[in-house]
Amino acid sequence: MKKLTVTLALFLAIVSPLAAQSPYVSEVWVADQGNGTYRNPILYADYSDPDACRVGDDYYMTSSSFNCLPGLQILHSRDLVNWTIIGAAVPYALPPVVSPERPEHGNRVWAPAIRHHKGEFYIFWGDPDQGAYMVKSSDPKGPWSEPMLVKAGKGIIDTCPLWDEDGRVYLVHAYAGSRAELKSVIALCELNREATQAITPSRIIFDGHEAHETCEGPKFYKRGEYYYIFLPAGGVATGWQVVMRSKNIYGPYEWKTVMAQGKSPINGPHQGAWIDTETGEDWFLHFQDVGAYGRLVHLQPMKWVNNWPVIGVDKDGDGCGEPVLSYQKPNVGKTYPICTPQENDEFDGFTLSPQWQWHANINEKWAYYAGDQGIARLYSYPVVSDYKNLWDVSNLLLQKTPSDNFAATIKLTFKPSEKYTGERTGLVVMGRDYAGLILENTDNRLILSQVTCLKAEKGAAEQANASVNLKNGTVYLKANFSTDPDRQKKYLEKSDRIVLCHFSYSLDGKKFQPLGTPFRVKEGQWIGAKVGTFCTRPSIKTNDGGWVDLDWFRITKK
Repeated sequence: MKKLTVTLALFLAIVSPLAAQSPYVSEVWVADQGNGTYRNPILYADYSDPDACRVGDDYYMTSSSFNCLPGLQILHSRDLVNWTIIGAAVPYALPPVVSPERPEHGNRVWAPAIRHHKGEFYIFWGDPDQGAYMVKSSDPKGPWSEPMLVKAGKGIIDTCPLWDEDGRVYLVHAYAGSRAELKSVIALCELNREATQAITPSRIIFDGHEAHETCEGPKFYKRGEYYYIFLPAGGVATGWQVVMRSKNIYGPYEWKTVMAQGKSPINGPHQGAWIDTETGEDWFLHFQDVGAYGRLVHLQPMKWVNNWPVIGVDKDGDGCGEPVLSYQKPNVGKTYPICTPQENDEFDGFTLSPQWQWHANINEKWAYYAGDQGIARLYSYPVVSDYKNLWDVSNLLLQKTPSDNFAATIKLTFKPSEKYTGERTGLVVMGRDYAGLILENTDNRLILSQVTCLKAEKGAAEQANASVNLKNGTVYLKANFSTDPDRQKKYLEKSDRIVLCHFSYSLDGKKFQPLGTPFRVKEGQWIGAKVGTFCTRPSIKTNDGGWVDLDWFRITKK
């Protein structure tokens, strides 16, 4: 049945390449309530450090992607509530391009800023080990320019540009204490008119050590006669939102706390983007760190009072708002269809679907996207010589978790080499701890094991909790994610979700058998847990290997 569907899809793509496709709507989390209101988070997924801009009646968002590629995924919306992934600004590799065989967990792309200026989109970000980078494009879908190092410097992070009325260009940024040995300050430098190179040293314009420890993530705006810098402080899971203003770009700046958790259940409400609408409304996008599921994106109402923004709902009138869990949708003048970022994949295309990311610069030998066959084929790739566990593997094909309660299921066919043993594939839930259902070819059989690896980033070994023998390599693998509110209240703070994952498998796609033990999901390095697959071989010299054919991947309620 699937092959017929694929054939029909190919026919429609050929005869009508511009035919409109129905927007994807998640089965497990939808922010738009369909009655003129929305619920937070608008994206129950790890779009860390979000930033956005408006061009006409279109909104574009990007976020930190760290070492995951394609990097700097671009999301589009018409109403700030319904979003879809339209591409990525760094599709293949981050410089220096050396095709590393080991991922750089938590490095590379930190806290980007996306802006539109004179027909061009720009994205600036800080690489904590190299400096400030920039890419640009006339079309947010791409192609984007190659990353350009605008300002070299170890520890430069969280960069954001501002084009002033006189044509001069400035860049505000923070410092990562782990590299620069200084944090909690904000600095500013000037760029050339093309925004391709810093032409002045950075000058520190704000010191947050006394009142706003760990201030970072600055976003730069000009409104009327004031320059504004929006920034978070107080720590990722426990902080608040600060706004600074000055009539001189270099200051001195006065500051005000404009949003904090207060009595709301939304911890650490900060770091994001001020967005206005063509109808004159103001809104603020920010994240909430919840631990295992990463940093979720929220949308807050915003208003201006005495040339200061107030974000959220200010119940006591002190100028500092609290975040809301639900609210009236932005008035953008029209009503648009409900949509959510893509999750499911039937592998009927000829390129990687936009929700997927690898764990390092992409090697072109990892995969074959055979849309005419309705599969994606992942070739087994050798692990590093000092391999300890999947934390060391770069060809992990993963996507973000999309809700608090859901199931991820994959149908695959494993075809390992007959020349040697030790090739592996399966379904993996990846973080600092990880677990999964792993197929491996051994001396005389295929074995499916449910494994866990605690403290993977410390080099710990996997543990097999249960195993079964398989007669052939076609199998359905499922991971059920769930949160327990009662257990949450009893054992942990609200800022760290208790997420449990149960694994099961099926040979016919209908009857699933549980396998192994429940796993407590753990976040990765600066990212939430991710779910997906891989295909590896031992670290041996050989001229070929086996593969796994991915038939489909689906996110469902159960």
